[in-house]
Amino acid sequence: MKTRRASGRPTIADVARLAGVGAITVSRAIRDPNQVSEELRNRIEEAIRELNYVPNVQAQILASGQSNVIAVLLPSLTNSVYADVIRGIYDKVAPTRFHIQIGNTRYSEQEEDRLVALFAWQRPAAMLLAGLDQSETTRSFLADAEFPIVQIMEHGPAIDMGIGCSHKDAARAAVTHLIDCGYRRIAFLGARKDPRMMRRRDGYREALAALPGAKPIELLTPEPSGVARGRALFSQLLDTATDIDAVACGNDDLALGALFECQARGIAVPEQMGIIGFNDLEMAAAAVPAISTVRIDRYEMGRRAIGMLLDRLEGKKVGEPIVDIGFDVIRRASTSAVDQGVSAARSAKGG
Repeated sequence: MKTRRASGRPTIADVARLAGVGAITVSRAIRDPNQVSEELRNRIEEAIRELNYVPNVQAQILASGQSNVIAVLLPSLTNSVYADVIRGIYDKVAPTRFHIQIGNTRYSEQEEDRLVALFAWQRPAAMLLAGLDQSETTRSFLADAEFPIVQIMEHGPAIDMGIGCSHKDAARAAVTHLIDCGYRRIAFLGARKDPRMMRRRDGYREALAALPGAKPIELLTPEPSGVARGRALFSQLLDTATDIDAVACGNDDLALGALFECQARGIAVPEQMGIIGFNDLEMAAAAVPAISTVRIDRYEMGRRAIGMLLDRLEGKKVGEPIVDIGFDVIRRASTSAVDQGVSAARSAKGG
């Protein structure tokens, strides 16, 4: 009869007995499969499956002083922007002994504070966070943490390591593209008002400041983003700012909504209205006309962020602890107007 915990669950000794190895070998295979031969690893994995054994994580932490879990805190698990990030994270960590534990902060500073404290109490091997705008409490707490930390999505002063880009610079480049195409009365649409969205708004303002006589025309909401939200916001904007000839949107959801509203009102894109988004989601390229946007390599960002953590965990020196991954302005049909076409469209609209 197999020895069981008081709970009735199988123990590591049960696995070792069934696999015909020592408990230390089983423990080593669970912590780092590369430390045992393939033949032993297969026998141990088969025993684990047969017994439905679940490792006692807390016991492992007490024994080793550290878990093999990398904590990942993201502001959303439904926002498609983070799907590529998560894919890069998992692809990089897959061949290693580490596992990912994801927390959803829901764009809430308070929830991020709570999850950081909870995950840190579990003594993770490392932690990945989105953004640079943690509360002072969390930043101070993590500054004293004994595990490596990487912050993604933005380029700037990180707690430990970071990889991302300047959202302000990216938005400024997007609006400059509209100006280069001949648009002059350019508006900005934003949603949720999270820190990255507000930095994109700041980039819009900087680009517009270089255009003589131009004044910001902005409409932002604290509500979550979405295509329907983008259409409603752009409809409101068109009713109050009748002379605009282009719109820079804080993301592709809003840009697609703006395109739909233009089509509903018979406003030709790009001849009468230029539209540019942000994030380069699949739907931006699939739209008709295809929507210009800003592309950030989110898959590579997630992959490299985990690579930085793994290097630190293996005692390797990280070459660049703060990495600017850059961005690209993707020029598509929604902003293909030239000076003459825009001027003619203004006249047709009575501008």
